[in-house]
Amino acid sequence: MDSDHTRLFNYTFGKIYVLYLQKIERKGRSKEELDQVLFWLTGHDAQSLGEAIADERTLEAFFARAPKLNPAKSLITGVICGVRVQDIDNQTVQNIRFMDKLVDEMAKGKALNKIMRS
Repeated sequence: MDSDHTRLFNYTFGKIYVLYLQKIERKGRSKEELDQVLFWLTGHDAQSLGEAIADERTLEAFFARAPKLNPAKSLITGVICGVRVQDIDNQTVQNIRFMDKLVDEMAKGKALNKIMRS
């Protein structure tokens, strides 16, 4: 595993969650909407998401312990950090970038049903 992946994997989900929340709230979106999108992607519920935030779980552990990753995540496409998310080989990196992409779509005002590929 290269050092970029190591650094990315070791960010804590709780810190990233706060940054996501600040980003979407600046754009008029709510914590409830963010949570709904994260529930859709990861299978977490309010309790397990809260635990992941509180226990300083790394991003790697957050996805490793996700109850059920949504199979429709494969429908998420686009570019994050100059890389097409659908072309990322490392599954954990891809899941992190899928999450980034969903939050970006929220911040851009996309409807929740479109974000959640329904």
